[in-house]
Amino acid sequence: MYILSFESSCDETACAVCEMDESTRKIKSNIIASSVDIQALYGGVVPEIASRAHIEAISKITYEALKKAELSIKDIGAIAVTNGPGLIGALLVGVNFAKSLAFANNIPLVPVDHIKGHVASNYLTYPDLKPPFLALVVSGGHTSFFDVKSYTSLTEIASTRDDAIGECFDKVGRVMGLPYPGGAAMDKLATQGDENSILFPSPAISSQTLDFSFSGLKTAVINYINTKKQKNEELERENIAASVTKTIVCAVRSKIFDALKLTGYDKVVLAGGVSANSHLRKGIKEECEKCGASFFAPELSLCGDNAAMIGAQGYYEFLNGSRADEALNAYPS
Repeated sequence: MYILSFESSCDETACAVCEMDESTRKIKSNIIASSVDIQALYGGVVPEIASRAHIEAISKITYEALKKAELSIKDIGAIAVTNGPGLIGALLVGVNFAKSLAFANNIPLVPVDHIKGHVASNYLTYPDLKPPFLALVVSGGHTSFFDVKSYTSLTEIASTRDDAIGECFDKVGRVMGLPYPGGAAMDKLATQGDENSILFPSPAISSQTLDFSFSGLKTAVINYINTKKQKNEELERENIAASVTKTIVCAVRSKIFDALKLTGYDKVVLAGGVSANSHLRKGIKEECEKCGASFFAPELSLCGDNAAMIGAQGYYEFLNGSRADEALNAYPS
């Protein structure tokens, strides 16, 4: 069947068409209209600006997605849409557009959780991947381990107690004067520095929990940078980026073994925007090999917010009987 899907939880307006059945997981089209250039002017996402950008783009990219897939709305078997979590104004644009399109054309409407969508991006990258497995979702708003029992059942077993991993990368990058988004710039810069030059506190809380805390690391790095500036000392940005990155990667790696032991799984699935970080992917892959576990991460084009991942998850939610009516609403958290 063909799934038309929408994603508008933050600053990307996305529409995709996926072909899904028991033996097929194929992206027919995956269109993304990003407002990142506008958001960069403000150093981060401004919710009202993001919402306006969604309104301006969503109809156009829907036509584009259907045209690229060489399909019409009559060929669509279900419409899937992200209804949370995310920015409430941004989500409402996608939800209301999808509702209108679904009910105007008498097509089943399927609500999709944004986090489940990120995990589902791996189903498109690895056609043979099946639950159960351990998932690690890392993004600007999330750093969590999930016990994925089935395609539609995810149970959070650990998370960050404050800031998320992506927020930490972005904030440090912004303080260092790197271009927005700071996380991507930090990843590139880290390859040029000495990862052992600066010792920062680990965001891995303790051996008694799988949780993280990135606020202390973020504060320590900002204080280090401000102290350097006050003393008029040279700011070796590549060393800061490398040291911060190593600290984060080591912290995540330190929890992999315990998380696998807790769940009893031998598969680790990485997902979310920060799954594009080359150092994190490499570190987790090495840790999985050390633990004797298989490692999965989405192709880079599917790491960030996109609608194809929503279509993939929407298919399994559809099979599970999930349907929405005109009362469908968005939820921010």
